[in-house]
Amino acid sequence: MSDEYTGPWLVVGLGNPGPEYAGNRHNIGYMVADLLASRIGAKFKAHKSRNQVVEGRLSGQRVVLAKPSSFMNLSGGPVTALRDFYKAPVDRLVVVHDELDIDYASLRLKLGGGDNGHNGLKSLTKSLGSDYYRVRAGVGRPPGRMEVADFVLRDFSSTERKELDWFVDRAADAVEALIAEGLERAQTTYNS
Repeated sequence: MSDEYTGPWLVVGLGNPGPEYAGNRHNIGYMVADLLASRIGAKFKAHKSRNQVVEGRLSGQRVVLAKPSSFMNLSGGPVTALRDFYKAPVDRLVVVHDELDIDYASLRLKLGGGDNGHNGLKSLTKSLGSDYYRVRAGVGRPPGRMEVADFVLRDFSSTERKELDWFVDRAADAVEALIAEGLERAQTTYNS
């Protein structure tokens, strides 16, 4: 990690703006960011970087929580603008996103990697490179022959919703552990 950097961690929850997307699988990142904001005790406000932001402290660390105001596939621009505004190195960026290749309600934390066909990550990596932290929130695979886009743009099922609060809470805990204790310790606790 960048030793000379003294600014905040940037924690970005990926999702799509607007009430019609709020409960979608693709918006798990927004859900986690909302929970973290409530832990800080603050509300998101518009920022000139084209993000909704909250500044505060989590687990003793200065953080800026962000939800890009663009659609998922255009997240790179707002996140790059946020990073530039805070002059944060990319290794102080944590991105929370939905992940198809992980079972529902499972988490994986990692640094860097590919985009795995995820349009939000594709946009971020094109703008920033791939060396940012990821909190990958499993949403499972589409059933049968359902298109991936249709699946991630659907709300969680009633069965999934029974565990959703617990899952979002656990993902938020994983973000806090990552920024406070480092990747390896957080992985030991939260990777499932």
